[in-house]
Amino acid sequence: MADSIYIHIPFCIKKCIYCDFFSVPYDESTAYAYACALCKELFLKKHLLGKLKSVYIGGGTPSLLPGECFRQIFSCLKDNYKLSSSTELTVEANPGTLSESKIYLLLCLGVNRLSIGVQSFNNEELKVLGRIHTSEEALQSIALIGKAGLRNFSIDLIYGIPAQSFNSWCESLSKAAECSPAHISAYELTPEKGTILFDLISNPPLPPVSNLKMPSEDSILDMYNYTIDSMANNGYEHYEISNFAKPGFQCIHNLNYWNRGEYIGAGAGAHSFINGLRSRNVEDIHTYINQLSRGVIPEEDKIYLTLQDSLREWIFLGLRKTQGISIKRAQNEGLDILLACREMIDSGHIEVRDDALRLTRKGVVISNTIIAKLFDNLWEKEDDHEQR
Repeated sequence: MADSIYIHIPFCIKKCIYCDFFSVPYDESTAYAYACALCKELFLKKHLLGKLKSVYIGGGTPSLLPGECFRQIFSCLKDNYKLSSSTELTVEANPGTLSESKIYLLLCLGVNRLSIGVQSFNNEELKVLGRIHTSEEALQSIALIGKAGLRNFSIDLIYGIPAQSFNSWCESLSKAAECSPAHISAYELTPEKGTILFDLISNPPLPPVSNLKMPSEDSILDMYNYTIDSMANNGYEHYEISNFAKPGFQCIHNLNYWNRGEYIGAGAGAHSFINGLRSRNVEDIHTYINQLSRGVIPEEDKIYLTLQDSLREWIFLGLRKTQGISIKRAQNEGLDILLACREMIDSGHIEVRDDALRLTRKGVVISNTIIAKLFDNLWEKEDDHEQR
């Protein structure tokens, strides 16, 4: 039975150029109708969950929601689900929309973790990304969180921003560490299809509009390696490719994803994973609201995973964690994982420690390449046989 909930709030003031998550411009009346629909979906899905380990409210920009919408959602959660003092309750927030009163409201409702989308402490880089806040506003928001007494908050940062220098990235990391968050996420900027950034890089604007030039692979590698060392020097444990936490403050909700734990998603475009079935809600907000007004869960896509699908996910997600995957479990599933990894172990990209098979520092920086090669070694012969 699932023990985690993801709630998607799709509203944003402005779409960031790199964002490929489902979002729409904020409208207050739609936000109120959406909150009502969310509560109906949560009620309809309550039989799928037991005692909750985590609730994560992401987006979009959840901190845009009016206080009354938050009260309605948390009242629904408390009325229909088993929450406890140990349940991790996270809300994502944008510094440009986070006020002192909103912070205190969230804490009063039971929120015990905030994830702050700072992305950079350099104002020029924030402009490039299309963020609505400044570095100064980010620091003010973090100061308000500290004033409210909340230690368990996370700062999101992005490296590999067009025109970003190595020194600028080092300064952002340093400022983040000075704020003493319990958790820091550092993501490489990746131009995804369908984003403004991807279009600008694929079809650069004509002069005199400046071109968006991505940093070189070597520059990005330098930034990532520095991140790992800097976080360790500041007392953060590197527990997942892009995530660092003070001892005892790993993100419970995200660990559930990486461990392939079950969860339900509520909201337009939200995903669920129950009993080997991955499903996704419709993204159109008005369709979402209308279907739930008729008591219909607005699912659009359903995929039943095969055994091979499940094993691929287990390996891919497990190798994102620095603790890696269990060799015994792989062997119990009929996978000769050590033979498949032999070349990568010899090259220093993968290492074996007791029962754990995991990426080395050298392997982490090219993790997608290493994992793809591992998949080829494990299933290439089987796939070729099936095609014949």
